[in-house]
Amino acid sequence: MKLIHISDLHLGKRLHGFSLIEDQAQILEQILQIVRSEAPDAVLIAGDVYDRTQPSVEAVRLLDHFLVGLSATGTTVCLISGNHDAPERLAFGAQLMKKDKVFIAPVYDGTVRFVDLADAWGTVRIHMLPFVKASQVRACFPEEPADTITEAVRTQINHMDLDPQMRHVLIAHQFVAGASLSDSENIRVGGEDPISSEIFQPFAYTALGHIHRPQNMGSDRIRYSGTPLKYSISEKDQKKSVTRILLEEPGRVQVDTIPLKPMRDVREIRGTYNDLTARNFYQDQKVDDLLYVVLTDENDVPDALARLRTIYPNIIQLEYDNMRTRSQGTLTEIRAIENKSPLELFQDLYEQQNGQKMSEMQLAVSDELMRSIWKEQA
Repeated sequence: MKLIHISDLHLGKRLHGFSLIEDQAQILEQILQIVRSEAPDAVLIAGDVYDRTQPSVEAVRLLDHFLVGLSATGTTVCLISGNHDAPERLAFGAQLMKKDKVFIAPVYDGTVRFVDLADAWGTVRIHMLPFVKASQVRACFPEEPADTITEAVRTQINHMDLDPQMRHVLIAHQFVAGASLSDSENIRVGGEDPISSEIFQPFAYTALGHIHRPQNMGSDRIRYSGTPLKYSISEKDQKKSVTRILLEEPGRVQVDTIPLKPMRDVREIRGTYNDLTARNFYQDQKVDDLLYVVLTDENDVPDALARLRTIYPNIIQLEYDNMRTRSQGTLTEIRAIENKSPLELFQDLYEQQNGQKMSEMQLAVSDELMRSIWKEQA
């Protein structure tokens, strides 16, 4: 049985104010072409389909077009919600879409839905576990261990129908311990602890979402497919792809990747203003790419961003790397601060002032207060 695993589409995402909707439409069309060519038995979509819980009209239309295209190939589609998605919105119309072999996990209620497929070696059961927190699992199974997210997911797995005569595949959206992160993830401080990968051992393959860097988690049977596009400069050297899985007889699984080519790459260029505006330099560049520009001039260049955009129209950020900025901290340190959430920044301030970390209760209360304030101001 052949499966295609993708995740973290983040439809509707903007990168430093630049809309990526055209880039996303192009990369989804590439994925559709791969599905048409590979003819998999199922496409697994492991959450964070949208970038926001209230997606834009363009993002909703794009997902609609993508799902219609997948359905037209005749393949089965299994989709779960991630932490960026509103599961009740994502699952709207799910009952109707089943007849077209598009299966969307509903709002978590303690029962993990599954889809059964068959091949020459028998049944493959695909379990669809949407993004959950330990508190949600505790509410459904109050008498069972669920104090940590690892315990909670293990409890949930114990309630799945894992018939030993079948091969089982899990789709999940969680932060697994040891995963290598990128700047574009929203791993919330004070939220759930990382989950242990050992709990996924009962499954022939675990299709993970949430982490944007494609990577195996101790085994190619437990894998993040990563985002189909680069969503931060920290991803500039990553090779984006879809993951292809071939399930054969029980115990035999082959996993590899199929590369994706973006319409516009995310790159960094650096040098002095004169270097970057020299004809012999920019003639060799793909100037329409989404660019992070690092100027090494010791003095600020007046109107540098506007002037550089006459050559490179899609500059998404301009920074200086010189003696002055290095004295204020490295670019890596500065970017690390810029990409921290308000809760993370507040935690850093608390630790500096008090000489100790915030307790889990303090973090939870602070997080709830921030969310309440932002909701009132929205």
